[in-house]
Amino acid sequence: MDKFFSIVRGFGLKRGPQRWVGGVLGGIAAQLNVDVAYVRIAFLLLCLLPGPAVVFYLLAWIIIPDQRNEILLQTFLDRRSLNRP
Repeated sequence: MDKFFSIVRGFGLKRGPQRWVGGVLGGIAAQLNVDVAYVRIAFLLLCLLPGPAVVFYLLAWIIIPDQRNEILLQTFLDRRSLNRP
């Protein structure tokens, strides 16, 4: 699993500091070097179409590292493995 998280960190994409919910769209805007409003509008338009936009957002939220380079899924799995007997 560590190799997977290393690959994710290697993309250079982080959840942005301009966050409303999870910072995913802010991170994408920072990576693309565009205003976050444009990315949010594009996401809202994508949500109006039938498709899994919200599911992709939630998956990105738990997989994309935050500004401290922590990945929610990795933190969850590490804590879970420490609690096993």
